[in-house]
Amino acid sequence: MAVQKPSIPKGTRDFSQREMARRNYIFDTIRSVFRLYGFAPIETPAMENLSTLMGKYGEEGDKLLFKILNSGNYLLGVDSEILHDDNINRLTTKISEKGLRYDLTVPFARFVVQHRNELQFPFKRYQMQPVWRADRPQKGRYREFYQCDADVIGSDSLVSEVELLQLIDEVFARFGINIAIKLNNRKVLAGIAEIIGEPERLVDITVAIDKIDKIGIDAVNEELSSKGLAQEAIAALRPILEISGTVDERLEALRKLLASSETGTRGVDELNEVIAMTRDLGLRAQLDLDVSLARGLNYYTGCIIEVKALDVTIGSITGGGRYDNLTGVFGMPGVSGVGISFGADRIYDVLNALDLYPEEATMTTRVMFANFGASEALASLRLMKLLRVQGISTELYPDAVKMKKQLSFASAAGIPFVAMIGDSELADGTVTLKDMIAGEQHTLSHDALIEKLKA
Repeated sequence: MAVQKPSIPKGTRDFSQREMARRNYIFDTIRSVFRLYGFAPIETPAMENLSTLMGKYGEEGDKLLFKILNSGNYLLGVDSEILHDDNINRLTTKISEKGLRYDLTVPFARFVVQHRNELQFPFKRYQMQPVWRADRPQKGRYREFYQCDADVIGSDSLVSEVELLQLIDEVFARFGINIAIKLNNRKVLAGIAEIIGEPERLVDITVAIDKIDKIGIDAVNEELSSKGLAQEAIAALRPILEISGTVDERLEALRKLLASSETGTRGVDELNEVIAMTRDLGLRAQLDLDVSLARGLNYYTGCIIEVKALDVTIGSITGGGRYDNLTGVFGMPGVSGVGISFGADRIYDVLNALDLYPEEATMTTRVMFANFGASEALASLRLMKLLRVQGISTELYPDAVKMKKQLSFASAAGIPFVAMIGDSELADGTVTLKDMIAGEQHTLSHDALIEKLKA
């Protein structure tokens, strides 16, 4: 009987050495820009109490939470009536107390409240860890993926939004990815809901219109109708979502449309201020105003940010926004914050599609020493120690096998240089260096070898 080949869950991935080198290039690049902008790192556990996670992402988000069964006999003490009831939420509260984190923002809010007496506000943190969502796997959408977050909490200044837009611009400029940064404001959306006569249906409206790029406006209208919105309200919403023109023209059109809404007008003012400051500082990326941008997470209250790659068809590769009271649900009301999240896995896919990795990003070993036997290997190890002190990555082929096999290994591993210490090199204290790309080789002194490899 054939043994079944092992596999991994759908929506997850293994990464080889080369792939991890590329991913680490992504993480290192983002981390260096975070630090450049004054953000400091924290980490939180992979699992949180379900009471921390539930109710923070809306009804659809709650469905995508991975719940962890209680340890031991998780059914012990569960009433048989609950077991046979169709109310899955009621059963979940009895058999599961913990869940895998859905994002890094809600755990961050919990962290802030829990450690409030230890923090200096405004508090700037970055966090780079995996998150999990019970989503349907498809291209660019995974069940386990990394987020790279930066947040400022404890200030309601719009300077924070401007700084985050500058940070986004710097990260993608370093990657060489052409992007469009889309902006909207939750207050604008609230104002729209107000003027179409459905102020209590803001969540239904934002959840639906957030899908407009994927399913189109007609399907969005059908969803709104199924949620019970009046046809007059749906008809009034459509021309607002189809506002066109330059960014300034769209801002002015919104200002006129929302003139009767104090909340909506405040949202337009905030957008105008952020856009004006960002333009003054300069931006390499395209900056766009998208009235349909909603980002379905319920905790956003102000500016909303989303980033799209221009040269690859894929979902958003960065997103974020302002949240005025996320810590309030944990007993610390009135603390405003704003944050962004880079989708490392989608950025990885974009860089792969465009082949934008620098050569050094995938290079782990710069020089491999060939193995000619015990005494030669020991001499190689001595020289390798000197190279490593100079920051030059090196390794020794472990076995004294045929040279052809050793060179084939170096070539397959993408190692650019092979160093050889044989009988003659041992005798005169030199080393022969083979350039695997140019196919040339030269005999060098130890000092000359170090200088060449550093160059």
